[in-house]
Amino acid sequence: MSQTRRTDEGHGRLGSKLSNLAVALGCVLFLGGFAWGAIVYQPYTVPTASMTPTIAVGDRILAERIDGSEVQRGDVVVFKQESWGNVPIVKRVVAVGGDTVACCTDGKLTVNGKQIEEPYLAKGSEARANEIPTVKVPEGRLFLLGDERSGSLDSTAHLTEAGNGSVPRGSVDARVDAVVWPMNGVLDRATGFETLGGISQPGPLRLVLAAIVTGAVLVLGGAAYGPLAKRAARRRSVTPGKEQVLAG
Repeated sequence: MSQTRRTDEGHGRLGSKLSNLAVALGCVLFLGGFAWGAIVYQPYTVPTASMTPTIAVGDRILAERIDGSEVQRGDVVVFKQESWGNVPIVKRVVAVGGDTVACCTDGKLTVNGKQIEEPYLAKGSEARANEIPTVKVPEGRLFLLGDERSGSLDSTAHLTEAGNGSVPRGSVDARVDAVVWPMNGVLDRATGFETLGGISQPGPLRLVLAAIVTGAVLVLGGAAYGPLAKRAARRRSVTPGKEQVLAG
């Protein structure tokens, strides 16, 4: 009895320590994940249909806070520009400083003379209902279009302004990483711009979510160990001993 009991008690103490460690580590990951997400990401609700089908009216998005110097072609960004109303606006960057943009050639947008594949547009739609005159984007600025090209008030609506409708990189507040409601997930990468240079990688959203989920599992698992261990111990204590065979 004594050897078995000592063994059970030893296992119990070890299990208790491990469960406490799991709960502590889980709390760090869970709370740290939320804190990390709050620092890196800004949530927005999109009020217009100018980015459909990528982002619909009323969708809630998470945008990674970045510096405008990090923006690449194909990024969906949130920016504010005084001449555009000085309110947060979401559009897609199709050209950067030094690029020449025009539309349409064979129904496609061209940047620096290259036709751009844009799978994020609605099926069967052309890159633009009306032509875009050839525009040279000034250095340090961005040319932006909505994914719903027929009704988006984008750079093409500001062509007569300084910068030929482009906005300064410094106007960008964040880069959209995902649609979180409804749960459409991380935006597809705009691979059609790869022929012109590098494109942006997704932000750390998946790592943030992994930390939160792992933390929650560890906390719940560690917290459940105690009651489960006690129940198992009670069952062992009431289990009758093996029946002995008497002689004679």
